[in-house]
Amino acid sequence: MTMDDQAISPQGAENVSPGAENVTANPWEALRRFTAARIALGRSGVSLPTAPQLDFQLAHAQARDAVHLPLDVAALKDQLQQRGLCAAAEVLDVQSAAADRLVYLQRPDFGRRLSETSRQQLLDRFGTEPQRRFDVGFVIADGLSALAIVRNAAPFLAEVMQRIAPEGWSMAPPVIVQQGRVAVADEIGELLGVKLVVILIGERPGLSSPDSMGLYLTWMPARGLTDASRNCISNVRPEGLPYPEAAYKLHYLMAQAHQRGLSGVALKDETAGEGEELDVRRNFLLGGD
Repeated sequence: MTMDDQAISPQGAENVSPGAENVTANPWEALRRFTAARIALGRSGVSLPTAPQLDFQLAHAQARDAVHLPLDVAALKDQLQQRGLCAAAEVLDVQSAAADRLVYLQRPDFGRRLSETSRQQLLDRFGTEPQRRFDVGFVIADGLSALAIVRNAAPFLAEVMQRIAPEGWSMAPPVIVQQGRVAVADEIGELLGVKLVVILIGERPGLSSPDSMGLYLTWMPARGLTDASRNCISNVRPEGLPYPEAAYKLHYLMAQAHQRGLSGVALKDETAGEGEELDVRRNFLLGGD
């Protein structure tokens, strides 16, 4: 492995770092501008050049840090309030059955349900048999990357609210859940009495995306539902799926879920790009063109 992996400068040898002449370039290098994937890294002998190796180690460390970073609930409430989404006092703060991060990582099933204290908290406020009185409820969970939530949740929700506010949707108080998995939103939505629940959750960090946020939508949430009942929008972040496009897709799915009374595998994302004509394709199983 060389001490430097910079490409040889066309200006002359005086601008070339020692050892750079030992790096063999990859012919795919021109494609790197189209992707954050680790391609065309070159090689030095039979090894990676120094710079790509150090970049990999940094990305791995960032991914690990994202998994273990605790969610700052107070700061998140402040972000929501500063963007005019709700008063900090209106946000409900609950905990999954996973008491700490270690349990959360070792027992995924604990992250899919509320702690008894949090469940009782919602029962005391909304009753033991809540009616489906809210059109939608938003749940925010740290998931496997609290960093994703800190960076993306508030600005994304602001984008969504711009779209749904004129339509008069009735909304349950927002809920922040610590040590939460996707399915915990079904229990929360059932206790809140919402027709539709949307959870914003930190996704498993990748080596180029430690701050990727996922969205999951479920019609008539209730405990015991499977992934087949949910719709997913993934990689919501400025470097991935931008907020306006993600909000456009979510708004479409929310409206269709209410109109059709379903979600999951029965509800397809048939959106085109915003501003383009919507291509609503017929289900070939139903016949017709």
